[in-house]
Amino acid sequence: MRTSLGKKTIIHLILAILSVINVIPIVWMVVSSFKSEEDYATNPLGLPKFWQVSNYTSAWKVAHLGTYFWNSVIVTVGAIVLTVLLSALTSYFLSRFNFRIRGWLYGLFIIGMTIPIHATLVPIFIIMKKIGLLNSHLALILPYTAFHLSITIFILVGFMQAFPKDIEESAVMDGAGLYKIFWSIILPMTRPALATVIIINFIYNWNEFLFALVLINKAALKTLPLGLANFAGTETRFQTLQMAALSMALIPLVGFYLAMEKQLVQGMTAGAVKG
Repeated sequence: MRTSLGKKTIIHLILAILSVINVIPIVWMVVSSFKSEEDYATNPLGLPKFWQVSNYTSAWKVAHLGTYFWNSVIVTVGAIVLTVLLSALTSYFLSRFNFRIRGWLYGLFIIGMTIPIHATLVPIFIIMKKIGLLNSHLALILPYTAFHLSITIFILVGFMQAFPKDIEESAVMDGAGLYKIFWSIILPMTRPALATVIIINFIYNWNEFLFALVLINKAALKTLPLGLANFAGTETRFQTLQMAALSMALIPLVGFYLAMEKQLVQGMTAGAVKG
């Protein structure tokens, strides 16, 4: 018991240290976003003498964050809806039905997890140019969807396979059809796993930079990472405004994760055990 307690204490201590290491830069960024430029230059590690809330309104206007936020929301939500819908339907058939090529089909999706995403950037650029989708939201939504199908299907299949067959048999006895069973029974039961894949997709889509940099050139269609990069490159004099802009970009990620943290842990644990 003492050995077990000692191991837990060491593990918790290591996790606490890692948490502090990750939190410190975020806290410093947020605190710096409330400083004046003079205060930031003379006292970069201390608290602000006067809390400059106006930095946020100035950064929002100067960096045109409203446009970039809206574009990121469209791309992120569009890709998540398409990815989760297609993955849920595919996972349902792969996990609940037996057919000849089931193993091969599932293996094909798993192989997709091993492909480096950015290694396909040039072919995707050529394809998007030929079909006329460059400089459009679909130019990002479609690749984001394609590359996240594998991990999403992997998690959902592992979760759905644990459901007892009796549930579907009872629904069939009550006269429920195939899609009725999926939408009314299987999908609600898969909520923890759905929350997991939604968070994973949200974090990646919201932060993705390289595809957006290559496939989007119009300023009116640029996503938030591109807008922040341009703002940091042009407004090098205003460090505190950059900190404010980065803090505002971080708010949706932190808020979304905290709102679904419980479901994320439950979904990943269940998927790992049941898969």
